[in-house]
Amino acid sequence: MQPSELIKWRKDHGLTQEQLANLLGVTKPSISMYESGKRKIPAFLHLALECLKVRKAGELRKRETKKRKEAKR
Repeated sequence: MQPSELIKWRKDHGLTQEQLANLLGVTKPSISMYESGKRKIPAFLHLALECLKVRKAGELRKRETKKRKEAKR
């Protein structure tokens, strides 16, 4: 993964560097260094981002299901 790809992924998912860092369990400066190219992006990062995407999609489905159930009442 290239720094520009990480920036695009983060922005496409509406996350700040700090929010992404918290989700990944790293520091905000680490994300900043990955995005600036000052630190090599770990090879496994793309897998972690995919897991976050799947988790977020699952949370959205749960919210929609809850809204539908509430609307039926």
